[in-house]
Amino acid sequence: MQWPDLDRGVFAISVAAELSGLHPQTLRVYEREGLVEPDRSAGGTRLYSGSDVERLRQIAKLTSGGLNLAGVKLVLELQEEIRRLQAEVDRLNLEADQRQ
Repeated sequence: MQWPDLDRGVFAISVAAELSGLHPQTLRVYEREGLVEPDRSAGGTRLYSGSDVERLRQIAKLTSGGLNLAGVKLVLELQEEIRRLQAEVDRLNLEADQRQ
């Protein structure tokens, strides 16, 4: 699914739960465990972005595959490190191409 602004919190917890196929209480647990960090409205209401929903779907897939939340957290951290390193490789390749 394509989201108009992936990082803007727009979905209430009930909508995010429905879109991710999870129970709202599960989303609260994931937030408490630091797996997802929804935005907050001025009144304190959780607002989930498209990126948050995709992350929740990924967490659900990993847990249904047998990983516990500590394992999920490690996988997500490693994926983020891979993205960071790939961006660095891309940047270095671009600099090398520009020097040629």
